[in-house]
Amino acid sequence: MRQPSSEKTEQQGALSKHAEGHAAAWLGGVALTAAFASAAYALAMLPGFSRIGPMAIALIAAVLFRQFAGYPVFLRTGIQFSSRQLLRLAIILFGLKLNMTVLLEQGTGLLLQAAATILFSTLFILLVARKLKADMPLSLLLGIGTGICGAAAIAAVSPILKARGEDTAASVGLVALVGTIAALAYTALLPLLPLTAEQYGIWAGISLHEIAHVALAAEPAGQDAVALALLAKLSRVFLLVPVSFVLMAIMNRRHHRGMGASAQEMKTRPEFPWFLLGFIALSLFGSMTAGTTLELSTRTLGSLSTITTLLLTMAMVGLGLNVNLRELRSRALRALLAMTITSVLLSVLTLLFIMWR
Repeated sequence: MRQPSSEKTEQQGALSKHAEGHAAAWLGGVALTAAFASAAYALAMLPGFSRIGPMAIALIAAVLFRQFAGYPVFLRTGIQFSSRQLLRLAIILFGLKLNMTVLLEQGTGLLLQAAATILFSTLFILLVARKLKADMPLSLLLGIGTGICGAAAIAAVSPILKARGEDTAASVGLVALVGTIAALAYTALLPLLPLTAEQYGIWAGISLHEIAHVALAAEPAGQDAVALALLAKLSRVFLLVPVSFVLMAIMNRRHHRGMGASAQEMKTRPEFPWFLLGFIALSLFGSMTAGTTLELSTRTLGSLSTITTLLLTMAMVGLGLNVNLRELRSRALRALLAMTITSVLLSVLTLLFIMWR
């Protein structure tokens, strides 16, 4: 007869092996996203690919890898960690890029324009999507990404909206695609437009999607244009926090209306976006320490910016590895068309406003 102590030892050994296996799977999944992200980051430094950016490259590569090769199921825990927790950490670090003091002192008027851009992008894309019978949750993510700051905004609101992972990944990829094409179009139109460098910079900052797209489009017009473009863009980033809390209030209201309906509805209550408090904290830290002994050096800020981009890129890999193109293809095309129409109209309207004001 086996002794109880022997059975207990075997159980402890089995649990230990299970924990080790889980840790190995977690590390393997994170390592896979890191490998993809590192390769994409290196590729984005090459001529031509730099216009696309590491996040878009990594996302596309991950989606294709999932479709044609796939990955072992046991790596999923690490991959999900990258797509969720690392995503939130990157959003927190992203706050260092926002100097609230400069924005409030010099860009108060830009905040109104930014608010108009966000409202128009979100509401109009939903209107067009409804007419086209496009997927509404995906279209909402595209509208928010178009109106605020691309991937970062989509990443911030996805947990609040309880968006599916494949919708989040698809919207990030589509915003990157349309934004890159738009930035290149802006550069081509620059010599043909009757705009000063400052006007052109504001136009790019108010209407383009990602910060990278804004910098890409504004750079040919000179440093003054780049500075104003980034200031205009940051006015939209600044509004990410209030927009997120408004969305959370709406989702909570919907949840409370259906309190007695079903257990499934009870699970749809949005989580409080704690990571946005970190985003605000780092924004305040960077703003309040500017010009003091606590101010971070340019080198440190550059390193943190690189880490932020790498973490976001790892998150994009995690999202891309969970995308099923066969299921998404029929839903994404109409949403992409709605976003394209909205983006073109947004560019035209903001251009006319800047020219005639």
